[in-house]
Amino acid sequence: MAVLNEATTGADGPVPVPGPQGEALLEVSGLVKHFPIKKGLLQRQIGAVRAVDGIDFAVLPGETLGVVGESGCGKTTTGRLLVRLLEPTAGTVRFEGRDISHLSRGRMRPLRRDIQIIFQDPYSSLNPRHTIGTIVGAPFRLQHVKTEGGVKKAVQELLELCGLSPEHYNRYPHEFSGGQRQRIGIARALALRPKMIVADEPVSALDVSIQAQVVNLLDDLQQELGLTYVIIAHDLSVVRHVSDRVAVMYLGKIVELGERDSLYRSPMHPYTVALMSAVPVPDPKRKERRERILLTGDVPSPINPPPACRFHTRCWKAQEICRLEEPPLRELRTGHVVACHFPENVVGSESDAARTGAG
Repeated sequence: MAVLNEATTGADGPVPVPGPQGEALLEVSGLVKHFPIKKGLLQRQIGAVRAVDGIDFAVLPGETLGVVGESGCGKTTTGRLLVRLLEPTAGTVRFEGRDISHLSRGRMRPLRRDIQIIFQDPYSSLNPRHTIGTIVGAPFRLQHVKTEGGVKKAVQELLELCGLSPEHYNRYPHEFSGGQRQRIGIARALALRPKMIVADEPVSALDVSIQAQVVNLLDDLQQELGLTYVIIAHDLSVVRHVSDRVAVMYLGKIVELGERDSLYRSPMHPYTVALMSAVPVPDPKRKERRERILLTGDVPSPINPPPACRFHTRCWKAQEICRLEEPPLRELRTGHVVACHFPENVVGSESDAARTGAG
């Protein structure tokens, strides 16, 4: 079931982009972020890094949206735009129906209670000069929030909720392991009971043996507190475990978005197919071997991305139309959209219709 978002514009006008059914907590429309490149004494702009170049999606309350893609595809920039750590170049971000795209720091401050972020590196995201009590208690002081029993009691309850001892209150970050530091970061993000958390590669900097524990913690917290997540990752196994829907990004664009099971079972975009082929199969008794797709060449520069379909320089299905016309996001399966002229795993007439529409 799909809710149509008329924000994306294709060759024939607005193209409906499906999202989940219901009232969205977060709506992103035509989001763009270009970082200017300046040169010379007068600092004239000579170009721009097109980190995010027009994306659309929506997230329901209580849902987890996974965002995946290669390094440099714009995932982290997207996450920072959602929590307004970066100012968008264009487009809108709506939270609970309110446009927060260009709010000033003062007007954005009250919304920090509802939107939080967990950073990738637990080593650099915690101030080494502050105790854990000061770090986790900072949101209470910054937002002037009064708690029953005081800030210390609230912080100790948060630490316990995240699998740490309340006795850690007076310790410093260097006394903890990477997994424990990430739990401290999660406790800080949860301090004011936010409605949505953006998790930017929350386990990529951790030892493999610890990753599952942190992922399970995030899952348990979502069930207990009714959290909404946008989880950014490059590990497809982690995303499959935690996500309800998955968005695949390539060079600043969303090329495919759909329900987790649908996307993992039968991906449509050639880039997604190539990503899935690289995921190791955990069952050693499985006899059939998955064909590994090796993409040729490097990811093009976001300063000067290829025209039309940005993936055509590495795609084994690319034809002339892929070099001339950018494919719009089309719904080829219920709740599953793809931006490709020649999608994979599309049955009979649907595939023919897609090719006819593209041509």
